[in-house]
Amino acid sequence: MCHDWGESGDGAVVVLEGEVGWLSCSLFSHPSVYNYTSALSTGLNLFWYRLPAGHDLEQPIGYSQRLSKERERLWLQPATAEDTGQYICMLSNKSSCTKISMRLEVLARDQVVRGCEPAVAVAPSQVIAPLQEGMTLDCPDLQDVVKMADSSPSVTWYHRCQKFPTWGSDREQRGLSLQIHVMLTTYDGSYYCTVHYQRRGRELQYSRSINVTAVYPSSLPKHPSILQPTQDHIFKVEQGCTQVRLECRGHFPYLAGDWDIWWTVDGKKVEELNNSRFFQNNRQVKYDYGDRTVESVLLIQNLQAKDLNREYNCSVRNQRGFDTHRAHLEQEVPLPSVELGCGLGVTLLLMLVLFVVYHVFWLELLLLYRSWFGTDERHTDDKEFDVYISYARNSEEEQFVLTTLRRVLENELGYSVCIFDRDSLPGGTITDETLTFVARSRRLLVVVSPGYASQGSQALLELKAGIDGMARGGHLRVILVQYRPVRRQGWVRELRRARVALALVRWQGDKSRELTSRFWKRLRVELPVRRVSGVEGGGGGGEEGGSEGEVALRRLHSQNSTSSQTGLITNTVKEPQKVISIAAYL
Repeated sequence: MCHDWGESGDGAVVVLEGEVGWLSCSLFSHPSVYNYTSALSTGLNLFWYRLPAGHDLEQPIGYSQRLSKERERLWLQPATAEDTGQYICMLSNKSSCTKISMRLEVLARDQVVRGCEPAVAVAPSQVIAPLQEGMTLDCPDLQDVVKMADSSPSVTWYHRCQKFPTWGSDREQRGLSLQIHVMLTTYDGSYYCTVHYQRRGRELQYSRSINVTAVYPSSLPKHPSILQPTQDHIFKVEQGCTQVRLECRGHFPYLAGDWDIWWTVDGKKVEELNNSRFFQNNRQVKYDYGDRTVESVLLIQNLQAKDLNREYNCSVRNQRGFDTHRAHLEQEVPLPSVELGCGLGVTLLLMLVLFVVYHVFWLELLLLYRSWFGTDERHTDDKEFDVYISYARNSEEEQFVLTTLRRVLENELGYSVCIFDRDSLPGGTITDETLTFVARSRRLLVVVSPGYASQGSQALLELKAGIDGMARGGHLRVILVQYRPVRRQGWVRELRRARVALALVRWQGDKSRELTSRFWKRLRVELPVRRVSGVEGGGGGGEEGGSEGEVALRRLHSQNSTSSQTGLITNTVKEPQKVISIAAYL
């Protein structure tokens, strides 16, 4: 009777051609079943067989200097391509036997060469190296080879295609081992070691690889923690929602032991609930030098009202500690989306309407505000006139000033207007009277035209006086009214400087004749505050609060304005010294 265990489940043994390799009998991989020393003591013997390709019966192995048996191992020193095949190890005595088969694969060197790295057929060993700490690397399987060698073996180390000893002072080879004094992040990766030894006069070797993984130092805190949710976090649940997703993220510092993250519902783990509506899924979202962040998602299908009152806890654990956070479910009150959208739309529409209204009627709104909240300057200063009009002395501008500006300002808007040619007394000095009139006025209205402010003219004197009054104390404001377009090079220096900071109101002919036109509204914004309704209520007379005598006097001046132009010419001819005074001032 022979008990056949079939083929070993450990997979094929891979050996590089030309290097040392061996097969360990898999029957002894279960010490509780078979032990080599105990098996021999009970009369069992170990035999090796080989099943050549294309044969049905195994054949005994003929041992030689290259193929030898040492305890439970079959050594190939070195392995050749012909050694590839299936091998059987058998424990037997006169009455029974037990056998198991293993497969050996001998690879050519060009099948495993990886760039500049040494050729290695065996899977790499895994080593964890804490940063800023020291450690020692030993070439795998070295102790087994030492027993077979006739002399002390030697080991050559490689890292990232560099051969020791060109690595620096932090790493050095001591005997057969590689000593890393201070582990750095640049020292991780794959290390290769090649073992050389002699046996029975033959030079033999084999190569192994070690994968070194850097982790955070062991001196750092290693207790697990929950990143989210916070303690007693509330998860909002929308009305009518059929699936709820609860997310928990735990942080696990590197430890060699086990760790775990889980959800509990009413104190029971998900697998203990026996309820298919609850499902938990874990995944790693971050790995940083051994520290890992793991996300655990609890899915609740077909949400029921009683699920809102359950107790949910997310917990994490490792060998150093435990942490847990409680979460709550709360139904979210839906916002009135239709009402909110309509309200927002109405608000935006109202803002748009207000913007359009302000953009179109800003002058009217400004005049309305001034009529309600504006201060009447007559109560705050001792000026006699509201407006002093300065213009070029020619027939066209005089006609515009006397028949249009003066008439509307005095009769329609109720302002007190000063016109030098009308209000000055004969026999005076033009310079002194001009300066006096300008100083006694609240506004200087300058009618700009191509013939205005030529050198040595009275208009230039009036302009300079107004600008000087603004500069000294701000008790006088200058307003520019463009009667006819003027090229900029035709403006005198004083007028160009004034244009930068002063308001310019443009007369547009017939479009500006009506009192409701933009010209008069814009002009009223620059003039002192007057309420038109009060003027009209007074029968089209003078200013509010003015006496009947003042109104009559103002009307008399208006009726005699045409005849006063002739007086201006006569006075200018009869008194040439006034012209000389203007030239001297300028």
